[in-house]
Amino acid sequence: MTATNPSAWIGRTEECTDSVDIGHIEKIALALGAPAPVAGGEVPLLWHWALFVKGVPYDQIGEDGHPQRGGFLPAADNRNRMWAGGRVEFLQPLRVGVQGKRVSTIAAVKEKEGSTGKLLFVTVKHEFTQEGVVCISEEQDIVYREPSPPKLEGSKPAPQGQWSETITPSPVMLFRYSAVTYNGHRIHYDEPYVTQAEGYPGLVVHGPMIATLQCQAFMNANPGKKAASLSYRGLRPLIAPRPFQVAGAIEDNGMAQLWAEQDGTLAHQAELRFKA
Repeated sequence: MTATNPSAWIGRTEECTDSVDIGHIEKIALALGAPAPVAGGEVPLLWHWALFVKGVPYDQIGEDGHPQRGGFLPAADNRNRMWAGGRVEFLQPLRVGVQGKRVSTIAAVKEKEGSTGKLLFVTVKHEFTQEGVVCISEEQDIVYREPSPPKLEGSKPAPQGQWSETITPSPVMLFRYSAVTYNGHRIHYDEPYVTQAEGYPGLVVHGPMIATLQCQAFMNANPGKKAASLSYRGLRPLIAPRPFQVAGAIEDNGMAQLWAEQDGTLAHQAELRFKA
């Protein structure tokens, strides 16, 4: 396999087991400012992103803090990694304290030309199981872009929400979420790196944390509803420590529109299907 043929990675798989330990669940709750479920209880929406994480030794970490490319993920040298979006099906809740497994497969690799240069899109399919039953099925989109100034300004006005929560993403909050997700990406905690090497004006709020907080706000505003599926995408990064809002509104046919906004314009969007 070579960096010039990233499509050769299609079909590559990775597996990871996790005990879904109550101690780690309690730390995730603290990182998100949320109540923790008890042993045997349901793992809240999208907390699985802080579980089933496979680490690598220091000598296998790249300059950006992620594992070096060319292992499970395709080689994409000299490109910056972006969390673009994805689709999640919630088939049944994961349970705290029950051992589970993640099986991930590279489903697609595509090169495209964007307004800021070449973009390498990688789609990873994940299945999370406990006791042999698939609980969560997911497709995640990762984008590697050529070094260029990131898009920071929003252009789409935020709609009127039925609920809204304000988040102040302090450096400590970003550090805690990096810690519980075992995410070494330096854009979330290393200000000299993120400003000098990747061109952002400050620390970048984690895309997965934004999506998790969107779902958390939905559940806070609509207790008792059960999520069935979620599709999400990032429009632009959110920079700490400026506050932002996670908001949403319910439409007909069991659909909720969720979004994150800052200064009145959209940064992230999602559609959540639910059952009453």
